[in-house]
Amino acid sequence: MKSRLHLRLQGSAATILLLTTLLLGGCGASGRFHRPDAALPAAYRGDGSAASMADTSVALLPYNRFFRDSTLVGLVDRAVEGNLDLQVALKNIDYARQTLNSARLGVLPEVSLGVSASSSRPSDNGLNAVTSGDKTVEAFTASGRASWEVDIWGRIRSRRKSALASYLKTAEAARAVRTRLVADVADTYYSLLLFDAQLESSRRNLALADTTLTMIRLQYDAGLVTSLAVQQQDAARQSIALRVPELERQVAAAENALSILCGTMPASVRRGEPLFRTAIRDDLPAGVPAALLENRPDVKGAEMALRAAYQDVEAARSSLYPSITLTAEGGLNALRASDWFTTPGSLFGLVGGAVLQPVFQQGKLQALLRQAKIRNLQAELAFRQSVLRAVGEVSDALVALRKIQEGETIAARRAASLETAVSNASMLFKSGLATYLEVMQAEESALQAELELADIRRRHLSAMAELYRALGGGWR
Repeated sequence: MKSRLHLRLQGSAATILLLTTLLLGGCGASGRFHRPDAALPAAYRGDGSAASMADTSVALLPYNRFFRDSTLVGLVDRAVEGNLDLQVALKNIDYARQTLNSARLGVLPEVSLGVSASSSRPSDNGLNAVTSGDKTVEAFTASGRASWEVDIWGRIRSRRKSALASYLKTAEAARAVRTRLVADVADTYYSLLLFDAQLESSRRNLALADTTLTMIRLQYDAGLVTSLAVQQQDAARQSIALRVPELERQVAAAENALSILCGTMPASVRRGEPLFRTAIRDDLPAGVPAALLENRPDVKGAEMALRAAYQDVEAARSSLYPSITLTAEGGLNALRASDWFTTPGSLFGLVGGAVLQPVFQQGKLQALLRQAKIRNLQAELAFRQSVLRAVGEVSDALVALRKIQEGETIAARRAASLETAVSNASMLFKSGLATYLEVMQAEESALQAELELADIRRRHLSAMAELYRALGGGWR
């Protein structure tokens, strides 16, 4: 009777404690997160197109629609599927997901089951000596225990929100890796096309130098030029020939780099359209800078890091308030194994509650709160820096695209003029109206102009890919 009364009193106390907890439930310390004002400009520097002032942005296009070379799209597909850095980033998401799943269960009670059996014999001469009867004391227990921390101040909720923000941060980090990967594959592929074009140009000019050397040797045999002319033309030919193995090395290195980006062993890479037949797009709408907050994965990742830091502050602040814990335990207990599962005689139960208010923790709780606030300020500064960097990268890419376009127009005219000059110099030389030095100079200038034009075309294509990346394209 006394045991039942004791259980009834404990249950009443727990009920009162639970009602008090529910009444205090609206007093949570956790607040609402607000993204700081990034003070974004109305437009990017260097962007004067009317299309870019609209909300639309080329970043919204998937990469298989942005790139028009099917071979390049196939390489990007392989890289997205097999790149090892991207796979590591995806595994980081899986790791963070486990932390999030654990945090989501924080509002549920902890439940444990246990079975124990013991046998002891007190000393005959000790304080608990047994002087008669069976001196062996046995105990058999099978019980279950549940413990629940009432989240009045929002500490558990803040931890759950922090885990969610950290999980989303890893997802954005993986997207940032993917955007960089898409741009790197495109840039390396365009470099490969550049080396192909320069190699073809060098071999063509090498054949032209052979023809010129043959003509000079014929004139030397006829006594029209000296041996110096033959030697200088031969040296010019060797200079062109020297470029060929170096360009072949660069071709192999670019192919190896592309293979590694795709997660495969170094091997040859199939090409699509040659460099000067690859489509150029200069009408790329950049949209408004405010769109970077949603399109750039690194900016979104910095925001998620800031959200996590903010919730960590709320959790640290909540630790200064009292914690309320409800516990319940019940099961079977007996002094003899034969009575262990005899009911109701072996049944026992316990319900209780506890309120713990931290008073003095050697300054640890206050220090943790101050540290959390500092980390929150650091995360806010990192977020603002990521926004500044994103706007700067887009502005740089827009200016580069426009200036490279102007430079390519000039370089194309120069290369065409010098190509005509080579043809004219060759005919004049055959007619005796031009010297061999003029022919050599025209050929060397034409070769340099072709190599420079090919490099500018590669930079033009890479600038397109860089603008696409800077705007946040490639992860969709």
